[in-house]
Amino acid sequence: MQLKNYMEDAVEQMMDRVLKDIDVCKCERCRMDIKALALNNLPPKYVVTEEGELYVKTNELVRQFEVDIIKAITMAAMKVKENPRH
Repeated sequence: MQLKNYMEDAVEQMMDRVLKDIDVCKCERCRMDIKALALNNLPPKYVVTEEGELYVKTNELVRQFEVDIIKAITMAAMKVKENPRH
């Protein structure tokens, strides 16, 4: 069993979809900064699960919190765009 913050996977799953419409650097450093900022503005969703259940539960979480995740990624991307660290 493992302890997992599903919000990390949910943000990762939606990053490309959200960032394709935003004029922001997509280098690895900027992507990680965007992800970190987005996660800091989203509530963690910790669960204990068997490894095989991870993908199914992440997809359910993405659908449930989709609007909040899109907003957090967008806001983080705008902040990184203003102050890129690469």
